[in-house]
Amino acid sequence: MSQVPKWFERKFEFSFPVELYPNLCIRLRGTPARLEEILRAYPHERLVHRAEEKWSAQEHAGHLADLEPLWMARVEDYIAGTAELTAADLSNRKTHEGAHNARDIEEILSEFRKARLQLVNRVGGLDAAPFSRSIPHPRLKKPFRLVDHLYFVAEHDDHHLARIWELQQTR
Repeated sequence: MSQVPKWFERKFEFSFPVELYPNLCIRLRGTPARLEEILRAYPHERLVHRAEEKWSAQEHAGHLADLEPLWMARVEDYIAGTAELTAADLSNRKTHEGAHNARDIEEILSEFRKARLQLVNRVGGLDAAPFSRSIPHPRLKKPFRLVDHLYFVAEHDDHHLARIWELQQTR
C-alpha cells in the first residue's frame, strides 16, 4: 500500500508571497531532470510493472506529460483574465488511454521535457502582474493566483515523482 497521500484528498493553503514565483519556476524547470534520473535507473520491465492495478512508474511519467497542456491552458487563463481556470479531466482518460507502457520511455521523457520547457519559458516571459491575479479553481472552488497555480503544478509533479520512487523502492 502506498504511503504517498492521495492527490484528490490534498488540501492547499496559499499563504506565501507572490514574490516566490521565481523559486517555483526553477522547481518546475527541474522536474524533467528529476524524473529522468529516477526512471533511467531501472530496466523497462520494472518501469512498466503495475502493482495493485495502479499505474506503473512509466504511466505516472506519461501522466505528467499528459497534463502539460492543462497547465499551459491555465497560464493562458491568467493572461486572458478568464472567469474560471480551465477544468481538468478528473477521470484521467488521456493517461488511461495513452498506452504509456507500450511507448519508449525516452519518447515520454523528451515529450515531457519539451512541454515543461515551453511552460516555464511562457511564465518566465511574463511581467509581475499576472502572478498575483486570482481566478477560481474549478475543482477546489477557491481562488488561485498564478503563483498558486505554479505551486499546485510543482506539488503535483512531486506527488507523482514520490509515487514513482516508491514503486521502484518496493520491488
